[in-house]
Amino acid sequence: MHVCPWWLTYTFDNFLRRMLDPVDDALSKWVKPGMTVLDFGCGFGHYSIGAAQLVGKGGKVIAVDLQDKMLEIAMERAARAGVDDIISPHKCGPLKIGYTGKVDFVVSGHVLHETPDLEGAFREVFSVLKPGGGFYFTEPRMHVKDEFYRAELATAAKVGFKVTELPSVLLAYRAYLSK
Repeated sequence: MHVCPWWLTYTFDNFLRRMLDPVDDALSKWVKPGMTVLDFGCGFGHYSIGAAQLVGKGGKVIAVDLQDKMLEIAMERAARAGVDDIISPHKCGPLKIGYTGKVDFVVSGHVLHETPDLEGAFREVFSVLKPGGGFYFTEPRMHVKDEFYRAELATAAKVGFKVTELPSVLLAYRAYLSK
């Protein structure tokens, strides 16, 4: 299992990413005030912070990561953005998200290719989503081969998701899955 070391995250979760992958553009179609959102593999909080701004004080974001340092930095950034009261950090295990609640929406940026059990990850995401919920995920085009991304979409469909492939952007494949 490959896990991106926390310190390497500075190379891609920075001002350039916020310019190339603005959370409003990515999520505002689906994430609305009052919703509960789970950010699977939150890293430094790029999607968690943006989702918290979209759901507002009546909503909730669960920032999930395997690494304590990722969660720590995500929460520091959330505090600077003024949304730390909306975000709850949740440490997952290497094979399980381990979140038992239900959510309206899941987001995952550049993470699924790191999971050792891809089908298990899709099943767990499917299980935490409320009926009608959605899952937006991206994968890095420079790191993930097209064949692997296609296998991810097929696995998602096998689990029960309705798959909508979105146009790729400069650095990422993107898909929206609905339950």
